Amino acid sequence: MKKVLLSIMALVLCALLCLSLAGCTSEAPVDETAKVYKIGICQLMEHVALDAATDGFKQAIIDELGEAAVEFDVQNGQGDPATCSTIANQFVSNNVDLIMANATPALQSAVAATGDIPVLGTSVTEYGVALDLQDFNGTVGGNISGTSDLAPLDLQAAMITEWCPEAKNVGLLYCSKEANSQYQVDVVKAELEAKGLAVTMYPFADSNDLAQVCTTAAENSDVIYVPTDNTVAENTGIIDNICEPAKVPVIAGEEGICSGCGIATLSISYYDLGYTTGKMAVKILRDGADISTMPIEYAEKQTPKYNKQNCEALGITPLEGYIAIE
Repeated sequence: MKKVLLSIMALVLCALLCLSLAGCTSEAPVDETAKVYKIGICQLMEHVALDAATDGFKQAIIDELGEAAVEFDVQNGQGDPATCSTIANQFVSNNVDLIMANATPALQSAVAATGDIPVLGTSVTEYGVALDLQDFNGTVGGNISGTSDLAPLDLQAAMITEWCPEAKNVGLLYCSKEANSQYQVDVVKAELEAKGLAVTMYPFADSNDLAQVCTTAAENSDVIYVPTDNTVAENTGIIDNICEPAKVPVIAGEEGICSGCGIATLSISYYDLGYTTGKMAVKILRDGADISTMPIEYAEKQTPKYNKQNCEALGITPLEGYIAIE
């Protein structure tokens, strides 16, 4: 009898040991119900600044949620507001969880397409101007928020006299179809006129007449200022090919433009701006933040930079405190 009991106990212990080993080697069950967020990204066009903002936005979300938790649908508007509208409407039809609109026309298209899906803008200079808001106080409300790439325009205006102290005539070159560009040059014009400089606006409609308008500006200006402007950013080669031979320096509103045709800029990091926008998206999607109460956020710092090649070509010595664009 004793031998029988010992045999039974041995079998029981063996069975328990097998169960324990099985529990150690089995994989944790996969959560088939885990939320995968669908995010539509409408980028107005491809250029250095907008590309960096999109990259920063995506990386912030991946850092917070993981790659498996999000599906990005990145679409390029090819510089055409009508194409941006088509993209935004498709995002709505696809029932995305959030839309990121990169640049003002993309934001305007997304706002027109939906009043329900959260919309975050980035690379938008002034939301009050972009969305025709009266008495804009920093919070758009509704289903809209985002980040602004507005640099301190008074300091950019001061750069013109610091870099070109002998200049008397300043040309402001910008795309007339971009409302935020008009806003920037209006502010800079007032700042420069207060310093006693003669200021002339040189608006162009699109890339087709940029060369002609830029040539006129170069012929009549001691220095040219170009704001943060998407059409300029896509066509810096045209400006550089005209202004450098004419020995007319260009002060730029952002680093990407400066690297293409300028001598100096006080610029933000568009990657960081996009990253901030991505963190806002996480707050909305994962944490349940109310987008209607989220104020527009701004770049935390601006960095003074210069274009070494253009400065050398024009015989200009970079000012102290400016960093060469890599």
